[in-house]
Amino acid sequence: MAQDPPAQDLMRYEAMAQDALRGVVKTALKRAAAPEGLPGAHHFYITFKTEAPGVSGPADLLGKYPDEMTIVLQHQYWDLAPGETFFSVTLQFGGQPKRVSVPYAAVTRFYDPSVQFLLQFEAPAVEGAVLTEVDTKPALAAVADPATPVPDGEAKIVSLDQFRKK
Repeated sequence: MAQDPPAQDLMRYEAMAQDALRGVVKTALKRAAAPEGLPGAHHFYITFKTEAPGVSGPADLLGKYPDEMTIVLQHQYWDLAPGETFFSVTLQFGGQPKRVSVPYAAVTRFYDPSVQFLLQFEAPAVEGAVLTEVDTKPALAAVADPATPVPDGEAKIVSLDQFRKK
């Protein structure tokens, strides 16, 4: 008896699930943007594709991270503005305030280490880019030794590799 070939997913369930989970990121950022801010020990590591459509920020900052960048929303962030399709926030980099805007579609990882909550997303397609096997593997946003103290007022960018299940 011949088996029918697997049906093609014309509903695009995987894409729908990714969009729904990005809604969790949006809701978490909206709560963080409320006047009372982040509750308890909650804080966020947000990794995004810097070359994704709609990502904006100072060219010198984004140029340092040509693939992915991780930002931390914990103590020193200002003007967090979560919108319907993107969020904007001001962070300190090298002692200087810099504003970045990131579409939710550009986010590849969202992690709240206070409760060990991690969401990983498929990387968005970047116009003109040809994805290779190396491109699709998680990349380090920056390598920072967690034991190295960060001067007050300066953002710390760390790799999330230590938190991944292997």
